[in-house]
Amino acid sequence: MARVALVTGGTRGIGAAISTTLRDAGISVAANYAGNDEAARAFTAETGIPAFKFDVSDFDAVHAAVAKITAEVGPIDIVVNNAGITRDGTLARMSKEAWQAVIDTNLGGCFNLAKATFDGMKERSFGRIVNIGSINGQAGQYGQVNYAAAKSGIHGFTKALAQEGARFNITVNAIAPGYIDTDMVAAVPANVLEKIVAKIPVGRLGHADEIARGVLFLVSDDATFVTGSTMSINGGQHMY
Repeated sequence: MARVALVTGGTRGIGAAISTTLRDAGISVAANYAGNDEAARAFTAETGIPAFKFDVSDFDAVHAAVAKITAEVGPIDIVVNNAGITRDGTLARMSKEAWQAVIDTNLGGCFNLAKATFDGMKERSFGRIVNIGSINGQAGQYGQVNYAAAKSGIHGFTKALAQEGARFNITVNAIAPGYIDTDMVAAVPANVLEKIVAKIPVGRLGHADEIARGVLFLVSDDATFVTGSTMSINGGQHMY
């Protein structure tokens, strides 16, 4: 019987690439999304991967969704915490709401999904959790104190939870992408993007499928001795 993976933010961008890569490897995938119904319907129609709408920052909604996915797809063996938002601004201009929304979604979502699935993984003596961090959680970024704090928190969360899961055959790892050619990066002004690319030693943006292949490795049997690690996939922009 195929393993079941839940990919949050799994219908667009990096998440969509992760969802389809895992599916192509023979894993049964459920993709979460937050609000874009049209994009989710198009994703399911194109890929055959079911999409489940819920807010990863809502503790109760996450538990209800995990129960629904377990009933419809199967017990969740693999969680990829990819869902994330930005509410950029300097500290002087950042509202408490902008700070909290990013912390609750990007970091709180990891807690909520782990909390909802970890006991089941322990009972089955198998689990794979991959948390998507960021180069900006490693190096910091001007105008992103909320995002950088949340992503940095993901890296610490990963190391701590890995220690809890190890004796139950549950690995917990993170990936820290650099700048990837997603819609979010495409929205960056061209002159700013040019300066970003100039700082990447390989001379280009990354591709979503390059992140997806990293996830596939971490959830595979080839990575059973890898836990508590952060894989940096950033073209050499930040060597950590």
